[in-house]
Amino acid sequence: MPYRIVANGDAGLSVVFTAQVSEKLTRHIQVLSRLCAKEFAGLVTDIIPAYQSLTLCYLPLAAHQQQIMEKLQRILRHDLPEQDLNSQLITIPVCYEQAYAPDLISLAQACDLSVEQVIALHSNTDYLLHMLGFSPGFLYLGGLDPRLSCPRKTTPSARVPAGSVGIGGNQTGIYPQQTPGGWHIIGRTPITLFNPNLPSPCVAQPLDKIRFTAISAADFEAIRHTPT
Repeated sequence: MPYRIVANGDAGLSVVFTAQVSEKLTRHIQVLSRLCAKEFAGLVTDIIPAYQSLTLCYLPLAAHQQQIMEKLQRILRHDLPEQDLNSQLITIPVCYEQAYAPDLISLAQACDLSVEQVIALHSNTDYLLHMLGFSPGFLYLGGLDPRLSCPRKTTPSARVPAGSVGIGGNQTGIYPQQTPGGWHIIGRTPITLFNPNLPSPCVAQPLDKIRFTAISAADFEAIRHTPT
């Protein structure tokens, strides 16, 4: 799979792939991530898989950039070993009612659809989790129906509540914490998406499939107040 290795700051290297985002590429990056965790044990502080890249943050006192690069090139020169990457289907409840979906009506209008059509299209797909991004546990999901594709907001919102489900371009995703954000918010989930106190902090991992199921506001509040 074609790639290039580029410096990323003064203590990082990124393997950047030219292939289009796909399940095949995501699987390739995940396998490479696990292999690097083994091959670079003690030399790197972080391994960060993304849509089309894998970044290694290394310890400058333990390894030189050239050493890391040469070892990466040796790994990438050969076919990566087959690995059984377990994935699962995770159902996430979402309330699409107006109080939890401030941008649903405007997105429906922009897409020339009814609100009911947007909800049906959004909740009738199994999405592939490609990566976890910009805040801890943020789910970047592929597989959005093209009819729901909508450019990001020209002016981001200063506060997007935790659990908000949004659409940005041809992606959908979920905000695990309250943060600023520029995606169109069409619903919200009451479940906790990221808990650093758990052995597996994130509700899902790359290559998992995510399915949204519509719930009422009453269901939302009942789930939100259920002890976990």
